[in-house]
Amino acid sequence: MVSCKNHQDKTKEKSGFYPIFNGKNLEGWYGDVTYWSVKDGILTGEVTSETILKRNSFVIYEKEQPVNFELKLEYRISESGNSGVNYRSEKIEKIPFALRGYQSDIDGKNKYTGQNYEEKKRTTLAYIGEKVIIESMPDTISLANLRKNVKKNCWQTRNVVASLGDKKELKKSIKDTNWNTMHLIVKDNRMQHFVNGVLMSDVTDLDTKNRSNKGFIGVQVHVGPPMKVEYKNMYLKKH
Repeated sequence: MVSCKNHQDKTKEKSGFYPIFNGKNLEGWYGDVTYWSVKDGILTGEVTSETILKRNSFVIYEKEQPVNFELKLEYRISESGNSGVNYRSEKIEKIPFALRGYQSDIDGKNKYTGQNYEEKKRTTLAYIGEKVIIESMPDTISLANLRKNVKKNCWQTRNVVASLGDKKELKKSIKDTNWNTMHLIVKDNRMQHFVNGVLMSDVTDLDTKNRSNKGFIGVQVHVGPPMKVEYKNMYLKKH
């Protein structure tokens, strides 16, 4: 008898997708086991009242740094949770389990889920429901002082060129505290974030000084109250 999971795996393989999480352990991943573990085939990030974070902590897929790709996964997050899927990201020297780079945001209250947020760099690039072009950074701003181009946690050199739909309506497609699918399509300088098949944000990054063309994939537990986030069925396809 062939299980549904085996059938799903074979279908993914035929379409060019392959698993990056084996469902058994953290092989191929690097993270702080205080927060990250594998339970019942699920990659689990958990912060308790005894393990409150002082800074965000990632578990990082170390086997490759894809350039153009699609990533499909399922996630579930507690109401108080704050997480995200990073990609084309770099490790930060002297800060363990940290990443700098693009992130498809995830939070339990679904205020930010699916937006494009650049962790430890340019901050918000696109909110939910936005199609955005990131323009070149002004010459008056140095790479060492990017915060000058950030206001209210949002990068200022961005142009919203279209709406992807009403934000409230888009959020209705997200299931609270239940399993959701996330699909990232990353090609050249364009990044699209889908949740349950709905396009939440679409960014074209023309900022050659700051954009990243390749890097690590990782998932996050965020500073804040106790929380839990779970990931499963994580598949990558390179283009």
